[in-house]
Amino acid sequence: MMPQMTSEEEGPLAEFSTARAFKQVENIARQPHYVGSANHDQVANYLQAELQKLGLETSTQEGYTLTDWGNLVKSKNILARIKGTSNSKALLLLSHYDSAPHSFSRGASDAGSGVATILESVRAFIYDKKKNKNDIIILFSDAEELGLNGAALFVTQHQWAKDIGLVLNFEARGSSGPSYMLMETNNGNQALVREFAAAKATFPVSNSLMYSIYKMLPNDTDLTVFREKGAIQGYNFAFIDSHYNYHTAQDDPAHLAKNTLEHQGSYLIPLLSYFCNADLNNTEATEDDVYFTAPFTFINYPFSWVIPMVIIASLLFLLIVFIGIGKRILILPEIMKGFVPFLASLITTGLVSFLGWKLLLLIYPQYNDLLNGFTYNGHAYIAAFVLLGIAISFGFYQLFSIKKLTMNHYVAPLFSWIIINAVIAISLPGAGFLILPVYCGLLSLGVFVITQKSFKFLNLLLSIPAFVIIAPFIQMFPIGLGLKILYGSAILTVLTFGLLLPTFGSFAKKGKWGLVFLIVSIGFFALAHYESGYEKGKAKSNSLLYIYDAETKLAHWVTYDKNLDSWTKTYLGENPAAPQTLNATPLFSKYNSKFTYATPTIPKEIALPTIQFLRDSIAGNQRYLTIKISPNRKVNRYDIFANEKMDIANFKANGAIPLEQKVAALNRHGLKILSYYVVANEPLLMEFSIDRSNVFDMQLLESSFDLMQNPLFSMQKREDWMMPTPFILNDAVVIKQRIKPTPPIVLEQQVIPTLQPKKASRIIKIDSLKVE
Repeated sequence: MMPQMTSEEEGPLAEFSTARAFKQVENIARQPHYVGSANHDQVANYLQAELQKLGLETSTQEGYTLTDWGNLVKSKNILARIKGTSNSKALLLLSHYDSAPHSFSRGASDAGSGVATILESVRAFIYDKKKNKNDIIILFSDAEELGLNGAALFVTQHQWAKDIGLVLNFEARGSSGPSYMLMETNNGNQALVREFAAAKATFPVSNSLMYSIYKMLPNDTDLTVFREKGAIQGYNFAFIDSHYNYHTAQDDPAHLAKNTLEHQGSYLIPLLSYFCNADLNNTEATEDDVYFTAPFTFINYPFSWVIPMVIIASLLFLLIVFIGIGKRILILPEIMKGFVPFLASLITTGLVSFLGWKLLLLIYPQYNDLLNGFTYNGHAYIAAFVLLGIAISFGFYQLFSIKKLTMNHYVAPLFSWIIINAVIAISLPGAGFLILPVYCGLLSLGVFVITQKSFKFLNLLLSIPAFVIIAPFIQMFPIGLGLKILYGSAILTVLTFGLLLPTFGSFAKKGKWGLVFLIVSIGFFALAHYESGYEKGKAKSNSLLYIYDAETKLAHWVTYDKNLDSWTKTYLGENPAAPQTLNATPLFSKYNSKFTYATPTIPKEIALPTIQFLRDSIAGNQRYLTIKISPNRKVNRYDIFANEKMDIANFKANGAIPLEQKVAALNRHGLKILSYYVVANEPLLMEFSIDRSNVFDMQLLESSFDLMQNPLFSMQKREDWMMPTPFILNDAVVIKQRIKPTPPIVLEQQVIPTLQPKKASRIIKIDSLKVE
């Protein structure tokens, strides 16, 4: 699926070099560089210098954007452009350069790897003096981690956005494994699928099942903004394995797999060469294609084939079974008996896997510390449950079948797979390629019925499509969706075992094989137990905040953690209390938004922000407000909350209006109004109106990400097997304060008397004005 060997040598200058790209990653990911940090500016300057070394003229784009989810950021995009020979649509190479805040992430994979892939590929392209008909635009977007703000700024405000015909976006949601291609389309995928096939990437890894599922989920990459705001389509390339490093302090160069970086390069080099000369006006389509990858190849065909292929398979199945029964090669009672081991294997494996993982979470409560749902020993658990599913299958087929009746019992899994594909054809046609292994199974059964013999080598050969097409999903599902979906992988294992019954059914000693697989499965469970602890490089995440309430003048240590460790207990104590009112204004996060424990502590002398009501007036039934909040210390984030009964309209923050705002009323998400990520300590200026009858009720949380370095606190350093929890506000000094207005100014409406004209009125024209 991906390159397995990488060279430490830099190699020819006209080719992509993983070694050179990795050096770029190391330079980008020396330190965390989230928006608002000093390192963020240093990385921006470094990237501009690297583009200039390639002989490119660079530019920056800065400005505020306010996303629909209320994330306000001043982004700084970095741009360059390689002119083409034709006045055609441009190709955009896209990746973001900011790292995730709160968790000391260096952003080596997410998305230093994407930036490095583009830099090295463009360097090789320029050195090779390749001609390009289309302009090539390079965009290193900012503030992707905060709400895709840099991409939104470019699409909605930059003049180059209208020139773009296609986007290649490089991302990461882990630090290893194959890079998957996912398309972003507004309509059909057919044109993009066929263009991708024509580009001939060396190691394509993708399938239309992923595409169909991806379109049903709320997407959140920079490319989504291009599709939704600019009707610009493209391809995402992202790797997802070692998901436990995503957004953590372990997203550093040491954890980035070099063959994964090379896989990214193996996409961009051929695609850049192809699309810089392709007609980018031909990427729109109304129809969809089914597609999937096999080693070194990419196969596609129209969605319209899916239902006919299922119908043909069904008819072939009925014909083969009818002929087999007629020739007394297939025996109806034995066919029915074949459902017993197949269904028993499915049900038993599903229940054991589902309940087994629940039991493991009780035995190892530390697994709940990893919010993304994939543990450091996750691959051992995948292997253990898959092997257990195979052992259970062998066991049931030992009990309920004998060798000479294998092909009779093969009817049950084939029938089940045809039913599955019939459902797929109606509800999820992107998975239509799963009918292909069924055709191979029908061929095995058909040969048996015609010849009355089962050919081991032929059956083995016909099993290859099942391995190539289905087996990758057994590992992909828990990696992408978390180990809670392990039962899905185990069930898929049994379904695949059923498809391969002509091979496995011929095993004379199924019971002994089942015992072998059971023993190996137990071995992987033992390995998972051995690797269930924490260590440097496989750290436990923990969280801590200091919150001071300016109204009550009380301070607390708080955490999101369910399992406290020695470091958090230093501040929270052995028996911390529930957070009580501290969750009244929940901070949104991807996985966890509520505090779990809180302990009172001594308040510190921290400068409160200055809140100024620059405007507070009433006209008609509306109250108009302009509020300026200025920090009096170095801060990184403001969170503003308002009572849900406040009908907020015409909202504007630092001059930016919500991108998704279609009407005057603000699209609210609970209590939250916005999260403002501060750059250069610039104040927050909010302008809006509310109904005159509304009671004004707003709060703010002012946060600085400096708890560990703040001189007011004597913080213990985490041990080397610990790290800050990602995705949540963490290691922060927080001030909670109510926003209190002064009495508003009422603008009384002036009554202007109406002048009634006389019967004989005159119109006098004075300087083009008519006065009656």
